[in-house]
Amino acid sequence: MGTISRADRNIAWIERNCFIPEGKFVGQRVKLRPWQKKILKSIYGSPTRTAIISYGRKNAKTTLAGFLCLLHTCGPEAVRNSQLISAAQSRDQAALLFALMAKMIRMNPEMDGALLIRDSVKQILCPEIGTVYTAVSADAKTKFGASPVFVVHDELGQVVGPRSALYEALETAQGAHEEPMSVIISTQAPTDADLLSVLIDDAKTQADPRIKLFLWTADEDLDPFKVSTIKKSNPAYGDFLNADEVKTQAANAKRMPSREADYRNLILNQRVNRNDPFVSQGVWKENGLSPRNEDFESGVVVGLDLSERNDLTALIVTGKGVDGNTSVQCHFYAPEEGIKDRAVKDRVPYDLWADQGYLYTTPGQTVDYEFVAHKLAEIDRVYGIKALKFDRWRMKYLRKELERLEIDLPLVDHGQGYVSMAPALDALEADLLNKRLRHGNHPVLTWNAANAVVERDAAGNRKLNKAKSTGRIDGMVALAMTRDEFEEEQDFDSWLVSA
Repeated sequence: MGTISRADRNIAWIERNCFIPEGKFVGQRVKLRPWQKKILKSIYGSPTRTAIISYGRKNAKTTLAGFLCLLHTCGPEAVRNSQLISAAQSRDQAALLFALMAKMIRMNPEMDGALLIRDSVKQILCPEIGTVYTAVSADAKTKFGASPVFVVHDELGQVVGPRSALYEALETAQGAHEEPMSVIISTQAPTDADLLSVLIDDAKTQADPRIKLFLWTADEDLDPFKVSTIKKSNPAYGDFLNADEVKTQAANAKRMPSREADYRNLILNQRVNRNDPFVSQGVWKENGLSPRNEDFESGVVVGLDLSERNDLTALIVTGKGVDGNTSVQCHFYAPEEGIKDRAVKDRVPYDLWADQGYLYTTPGQTVDYEFVAHKLAEIDRVYGIKALKFDRWRMKYLRKELERLEIDLPLVDHGQGYVSMAPALDALEADLLNKRLRHGNHPVLTWNAANAVVERDAAGNRKLNKAKSTGRIDGMVALAMTRDEFEEEQDFDSWLVSA
């Protein structure tokens, strides 16, 4: 009889000692499914520093995390006198994993006698081995003097942006151990710029064979409401994941578009912003035809968002064709100095865009508004600017450049609140839904569109919210301001006809 492998030993220990803590099969001894065994065989079959496990909700992610924590607390993976931590973004999420582990322990008399559960501080101790498991959360004032050998990052997809102080503190704290291990178990984050997405994309490169990725997700080009699509992101579908309940959620999302983003993110495990996105990726792509030069010949409307001097400045030119469609010309500016560092920080290729001509750079650490002023003068000379709509933020600095260079333009102040932005967004949305825009898939504007999130007031009026967006949206702000001008022109023309 051959020696049992490390992975098979761990699988056997879980199935012998763990009981299902809640749900359809509560109280039954665990019987790991083939896809769960595949995860364990990969993690424990070869050296693993980090395992990333991601699939749709209600596929027992937290329960699997509990099995792994117990395996390292009192099972064959336990290291004498070691510390183990599970980390979550909220106290409630941290308490959930701890509670499931406590239930599993109390269902097994042998395990219950060997472990000490400290509910008040969310700790589980194994006195015989000397291991201590602790559940922590990002919203608690926790001091990390510990040096855990095993860490579970629970629902890391809830981290917004590429950085997490809790994640970094725990990962760096493991440096004292020869074979530390981290398990990330979560549904996907909403955007490419979020921490979990960065880690998943890095794992896909297979640059480090000790990073294992287990990702169940549905491709975005598939019908999101078909059972075959749902199964791609839910390995437990029809097993301990209630198929009828998931079908109901799919039907609700299909009937009520406001629920689709949540459905795609939580059920299909796609990277979808669950905030209120202004435009879907599909609709944006449908407007991706190249702009036509003749659309600018009868004059243009320009939208300008200066933003911070060391961030993006967006200058968007729009011209309406005789067919009623609108062509879009984009001019983005960023300071040349530090562009590679900002590319890493924002996780977008500013330097490549600059090389390809999609982004203008100006010397120094800030955007030089003289370059912007000269570009405006050129646009006015070539096409004729009917209105230059601007956000008043930092406009005083550009005014000085325009005055110094004796450039006279029809400046129109455009507020950024609900009163001004709601009709602008309505007009832009109508153009997009009716495929009346030609933006040419300009990469910087397309990135801004993917980031754009709206905020609503009590009456349902909308404005773009930079604070809630996960990346730059300057180009979309500038584009929206130009559409408001065309909407006003259309209303005036209609009034003349009726008069």
